[in-house]
Amino acid sequence: MTSRSSHHGADAAGTPRRPRLARLGLAVLLGLTLTSLGIAAPGPAAPPAARAADAGDSYRAVYHFTVPDHWKNDPQRPIFVNGAFQYYYLYNADYGESVGTAWRLATTTDNVAFHDQGVAAPKKTNANYDLWSGSAVVDTGNTAGFGAGAIVIMVTQMDHPTPAEIADASGPQAQFLWYSTDGGRNFRPYGDTPVLPNAGRKDFRDPKLVWDAPRQRWVALIAEGDRVGFYTSPDLKNWTPASEYVNTTLGTLECPDLFQIRADDGTTHWVMGVSANGYLTGDPNTYAYWTGSFDGTVFTPDTTAPQWLDRGFDWYGGVTWDDPAAPLDRRFGVGWMNNWSYAHSAPTWTSDGFNGTDSITREITLKRYADGYALASRPAAALAQHATDVKNLGTVQVDGVTPLGHRGTAYRLDADVSWSTLDNLGVRLRVSADGTRHTDAGIYRDHSYLNRRDGGNPDPSGAHAESHAPYDPAKKQAHLTILVDRTSVEYFVDDGRQVHSSQVFADPADDGLGLFTSGGSATFSDITITEYENLAQRPAKVLADFEGGTYGEAWTATGGFAGTGPTQAQPPGSVGTAVLDTFTGGGDPATGTITSPAFTIDRRSLHLLLAGGDHPLGLPGATSVNLLVDGQPVRTATGDDTGELKPVSWGLDDLQGRSAQLQILDDATGSWGHLIVDQVTLTD
Repeated sequence: MTSRSSHHGADAAGTPRRPRLARLGLAVLLGLTLTSLGIAAPGPAAPPAARAADAGDSYRAVYHFTVPDHWKNDPQRPIFVNGAFQYYYLYNADYGESVGTAWRLATTTDNVAFHDQGVAAPKKTNANYDLWSGSAVVDTGNTAGFGAGAIVIMVTQMDHPTPAEIADASGPQAQFLWYSTDGGRNFRPYGDTPVLPNAGRKDFRDPKLVWDAPRQRWVALIAEGDRVGFYTSPDLKNWTPASEYVNTTLGTLECPDLFQIRADDGTTHWVMGVSANGYLTGDPNTYAYWTGSFDGTVFTPDTTAPQWLDRGFDWYGGVTWDDPAAPLDRRFGVGWMNNWSYAHSAPTWTSDGFNGTDSITREITLKRYADGYALASRPAAALAQHATDVKNLGTVQVDGVTPLGHRGTAYRLDADVSWSTLDNLGVRLRVSADGTRHTDAGIYRDHSYLNRRDGGNPDPSGAHAESHAPYDPAKKQAHLTILVDRTSVEYFVDDGRQVHSSQVFADPADDGLGLFTSGGSATFSDITITEYENLAQRPAKVLADFEGGTYGEAWTATGGFAGTGPTQAQPPGSVGTAVLDTFTGGGDPATGTITSPAFTIDRRSLHLLLAGGDHPLGLPGATSVNLLVDGQPVRTATGDDTGELKPVSWGLDDLQGRSAQLQILDDATGSWGHLIVDQVTLTD
C-alpha cells in the first residue's frame, strides 16, 4: 500500500480506479474534478479545515495510537533496537493541502505506550519525491556495507517521477534503499537509483524484507497487483527474482508479510499475509493469510482459501513482528484503522487536527483447530499496566435489553456469556441518552458480528455497516473481549481467532452501555470494565535542523562566528543538505559561541548529531555542545576527532520545566578545532 488515499483495484461494481492518493483535497488544489482523476469519491471532495478541539468534543483516542497531527496511514513493521521497539509509519505533514508521505518514528518499550520522535525519513529528499510502504531491518552483519548494525529500509518510491506524476502519484513504482547510522532516528537515501527496478508492472510496491538464515541471504516480498513476487539478495542491493504467488480472487494485494511461527502443538509453520481489498468477493478488506511452508524461494500454502486476521472493516496495512521474549512462539501485530473507501470521513480532522489511528497492538499465536491451523489474537498483555480503574459488575441475567451501570467512551469490557436456547445476544456500546444510537457486538446463531449502522458508521454510502465472522451454532457459551475507544471498537470472540475491528464515530455524548438478547435469555458473568490512562503522544520538537539561511530565529553568535550561518554540506551521518559547522568562521583557528534562544524543557530527552574535535568542556581549548540552565552547563558533549556525525542523547527527567539554552562552544585553535552539529530534537 502506498501513501495515497484513493483505493487501488476496483469498486463493488468492478470499475477500475486510479492509484490512491491522500488526494481528494489535491483535486481541488489542481482545479480538477474527481471524474477526471478517475476516482470514486469515498468522502468529501477535500478534508475540511482543521481546528483545535475543545475537551468536550475531542475524538482523539485515549489508549490507541494516534498520529500527533495531520495524516497517517500504513504502519511499518517495528524493529527492536537497544531495548525498545522503533515503530515507523507513513505520515503527511501537508494533509489537507498536498499529498506525499514521509516515514515518522515512534518508540515504545511495551507496544502500548508510544513516544513520538518526529520524521525519520523525510519526503522530497531525492528525485523520487515521497516514501511509501516498505520495511526496516537491522543489518547486523553489514551485508549492505553501511556499517554493522546500520538500520536499512527498503521502501517504494516513484522512479524519477515527472511533476504530473508527482501530482497524481502515478510515477513508476520501484524499490529504493535508505539507511541510518544513528540507530534509526534519521535516514538518508542511498542515491536515487532503484535497487529493485520495475520491470513494467503497474503495481510494484510494499517490500517486506525477511532474513533467510539457513541460506544467509535476504528475501523481499513485493506486492504486484494480483500476486506477490519473491526476490533474493546477499546484500540488499543486488536482487534476483525467485518466485511468484498468484491470487486472482482478492483484488489488489498490498503490504505482504512472511514469518515463521511455532503452533501450540509444537509444530513449526510459515505464514504469509497480505492486505487485500475484498470487494471482488465480499471478503473482509483486511489482512488475509495462509499457513504453509517456505523453502527460501517458494511459499506453498496449506490451502488456497485464505483466513482472516480480522473480520471488521478497518484493520488494513497490517504488520506483525517478533516478540523478543519468545520470537518463535508469539508475535505482535497492528493495523491501520481506516478504509480507503472512506479514508477522509474521520471527524478527527475537523475536531482535533489529525486523521490516523491504529488498532491496539495484539499478541498473535498459532493454534491447531479441528479444521486446521489458524492465528489467534488477544490485546497485548502490557495494556493492563496502563489501567487506572478495574470494576467487576458481577453476573447479569438478560432477557431483552438490560442497561449496565457504567458510562464511558474509552474502556475494555470482558464477559463470559452462556445460554441454552437463543437467537441473538450481545453488548450494546456507545448508547445515546434516548437509546436510538448504539453499536452492537454480538453473536447471532452461526456468526459473530459488529454492527455500527446506528452508532457512527464513517462510510457516507451507508455500506460497511455490519461485519460477520463464522461461529459454531452448537456452542452455548462464549468469552467476549471488547475494546472501546473514542473512535473505534475491537471485538475479540473467545480466543481471538475471530476479531472485528472497526471505526465507530459515535457522538462524544453517547456513553451508555447495555446487554441484550432476543429469542431467549443469557447469563453474562464476570463482567469486568477496565479503564486506562491517556496515552496520547506529545509530538517531538525540532529545536534546530540548520537547513535555512541562519542558524534559527533568535540564535546568537559571537567571535569568529558572528554573521555566519549553516554550511551547505552533507557529511556522513548528517540530515538534509546543511549543518552547523564552526569551521565556517575561519577554519580551526576561529573561536566563539553559537547559542540558541531560551526554550522550556518539556520533554524527557534531547537528541542531536555531533562530529568534530575531541576537546571536552573544562579543558583548555574546548569544543563542546552544552545545555545551559541558568547560564551553567548541565549536560555537555564533545566530538571524536572525525567528520562523521554521531548521535548524542541526554536524559532530561531532572530538568523538567526549566528554561534552557543550547550552546555550541568552540575555543580550540589547533587540529580538529571545530564542531559539526545537526538535527537537535526534544522528545519523550
